[in-house]
Amino acid sequence: MATNQMISYQTLAFGELTQQDVVTVRETIGKACDESQFKLFMSIAKSAGANPVMNEIYPAVRQGQLTVQFGVDFFVRKAKESEGYRGYDVQLVHEQDEFKMHQEKGEDNEYHLVIDEHSFGFPRGKVIGGYCTAYREGKKPFTVVMEVDEVDHFRKSNIGMQKTMWTNYFNDMFKKHMVRRALKAAYSLSFEDETTVGNEGVPEYKPQERKDITPNHEVIDSPKKPSKPENEDIDAIDEAKTEMVKKFERLGIPKGKARTEYIEKNARDIKGEPTLPQLLGLLELMDMHIEMHDAQLDDNDELE
Repeated sequence: MATNQMISYQTLAFGELTQQDVVTVRETIGKACDESQFKLFMSIAKSAGANPVMNEIYPAVRQGQLTVQFGVDFFVRKAKESEGYRGYDVQLVHEQDEFKMHQEKGEDNEYHLVIDEHSFGFPRGKVIGGYCTAYREGKKPFTVVMEVDEVDHFRKSNIGMQKTMWTNYFNDMFKKHMVRRALKAAYSLSFEDETTVGNEGVPEYKPQERKDITPNHEVIDSPKKPSKPENEDIDAIDEAKTEMVKKFERLGIPKGKARTEYIEKNARDIKGEPTLPQLLGLLELMDMHIEMHDAQLDDNDELE
């Protein structure tokens, strides 16, 4: 890789991720991305503190759109960093297993799933379901129970890699899916398994709630000149701008110079009239800043 390309990736390194690691990510899991998509992906990874080398986050490009996916290892690490972590247990239920469970009403008047029995011998037969129980100090165990039918759509997916993984490694993928769901609920982890970031076409913008975001977010300069929006993008651009104004108000940033400085600092790839992908990327980052802003307010309230 050219030296100037290496230099352009300097600011993408974070935590234990080195500049050479970034190059490796670019040449492997990031090879389907164009340069702007890759830098946006790395910017999101940096904000979340998710390490792509450790399979905690990875990109996919579908019909020209960047999709960012968080791996199960990321959810496990974030749960371990949470207060009261006591691990989890994930099991598959086969058609020959003896399996019983019930719902139990606790002193808090909330119902909790309780596994009464899960015993088995061999042969066990086909997998028909599964469960994952997440444990947390001072909390009731949180259990997710699922039947195979609930995830069968992954095996029928029109996304080639997703279909391949769920078909060839169904048991492992099913377990990982249940672990993510259990840990997300037990430890209030609001990272989505998969988030589509607008890049081409006119995708619908959907704000994502995100927690445990580090404050060291930085948007990397894009080497591409913004293209002129197509006619069909105009309405979507107007909607994105309206959404941006609302988010400025949520952040308490007044009109005028302060908002201009915010964009210059956090979205330096925007030069002149922004394109739709640039606006969608900025809105994604503003969601993260809003999450951090709200978290700081909550911390201040607790101190009072």
